[in-house]
Amino acid sequence: MANIMELEQYKNIHMIGIGGISMSGIAEILKFWGFNVTGSDSTSSEVTERLRKNGIPVVIGHDFINVVKADVVIYTAAIRPDDPELLKAKELNIPTIDRGTFLGKITKAFRNSICISGTHGKTTTTSMVTMCFLEAHKDPSIQVGAYLKAINGNYRVGSSEYFIIEACEYVESYLKLFPKAEVILNIDNDHLDYFETFDNIVASFHRYINLLPEDGLLVINGDDPNCVKIAKDSKCKTVTFGIENNNANFVARNITFNKNGFAMFDVYYNNYFYKTIELSIPGKHNVLNALACIALCHEYGIEKEDIKNGLLKFTGAHRRFEYVGSFNSGVSVYDDYGHHPTEILATCNALKQKQYRQNWVVFQPHTYSRTKTLLEDFAKALTEFDHVIVTDIYAAREDNIYGISALDLVNKINSYKANKAMYISDFNEVAKYLKEHTIKDDIVLTLGAGTVTNIGPMLVTNN
Repeated sequence: MANIMELEQYKNIHMIGIGGISMSGIAEILKFWGFNVTGSDSTSSEVTERLRKNGIPVVIGHDFINVVKADVVIYTAAIRPDDPELLKAKELNIPTIDRGTFLGKITKAFRNSICISGTHGKTTTTSMVTMCFLEAHKDPSIQVGAYLKAINGNYRVGSSEYFIIEACEYVESYLKLFPKAEVILNIDNDHLDYFETFDNIVASFHRYINLLPEDGLLVINGDDPNCVKIAKDSKCKTVTFGIENNNANFVARNITFNKNGFAMFDVYYNNYFYKTIELSIPGKHNVLNALACIALCHEYGIEKEDIKNGLLKFTGAHRRFEYVGSFNSGVSVYDDYGHHPTEILATCNALKQKQYRQNWVVFQPHTYSRTKTLLEDFAKALTEFDHVIVTDIYAAREDNIYGISALDLVNKINSYKANKAMYISDFNEVAKYLKEHTIKDDIVLTLGAGTVTNIGPMLVTNN
């Protein structure tokens, strides 16, 4: 059971940017623990509506009334220093705490916080671990970065010492956590608007593993040379997993895929057969995610059968190669959150394991800085699809000071493969084009971390 004594100094908690996936989860946990929680956000969403239904007042716009009443104000990394609510709190000497620091306080309340990190695959692996812990009746508390059907949301409050959490490296918020176990899935060149260089990213993950106590656990990707490198300095028990590295503790062999692209594989533990595992989500990259889950769960004493059943029951988190529906008498629509070239390639390879006629990807680049820095990598990854439509860049937290546009990406793709990509700005026009050009047994994939997810429902509704 969590020890929340340190948090009890705050009776009234106001959250700026409460509609974020992590903030909303924190809000629900605090509400469950008996705190009075209020919040504000710039836009209305499914998340803000769900918070309201669960008894948490949310104001769209600024909420000065509840700021004034608050004992503490929590804000996300996306909130600017000149935000009016933040300035009001400071004017009244009300403590303000960033989301990462406050989440750290929550992890400190648990004796066994299990933090799942890495540039790619965090949400899926956190969900896999969740399924296995639930299957084993461990009654964990959970915070995951997407809606998960098994827990009917993105959080769960249990009565055990376990807190399973997705730990994000952006602005190094994961350095504010208090982990007992860490999973590091991979280290890649993302969030360069913050880190500036890849070496800084590796150094950050190195600092992250140093948070672990001597009696902690580090589960790390044995196929990733940067993971292996930083693991050498770990002061706690280290367990490795991999597909290519046969010296890893947990290795997948004899990998096959069914017509849906779902993998079946044999797991070997220290070169001895461990268990045959079947997944209900596509792609070879998810074999690696499953191995990370298996390694962690084994160390926590979860039975092999519970691990097998938990993984089989996991049919995917929201927006992770999620089936949306169909149109045009047999064109399937999927939606995926991938917004980095490595994620795009992994999703494309997973798609290729399925049976279909042709694929059509609608890609919405996410942030100007990422698009500019990784332009060539994005273009090369997207050429792997049959047809590519690029929409306008989703700005997220940025202004376009980078002189980059969606057309630059289209031109770069077409410089590799002529007439491969086209630019369409309006989502209605995207849907119209796809309805006119796709036929039975085609697959449409909407791809990106922004509003591109809205196109799928436009295609399949009233079809």
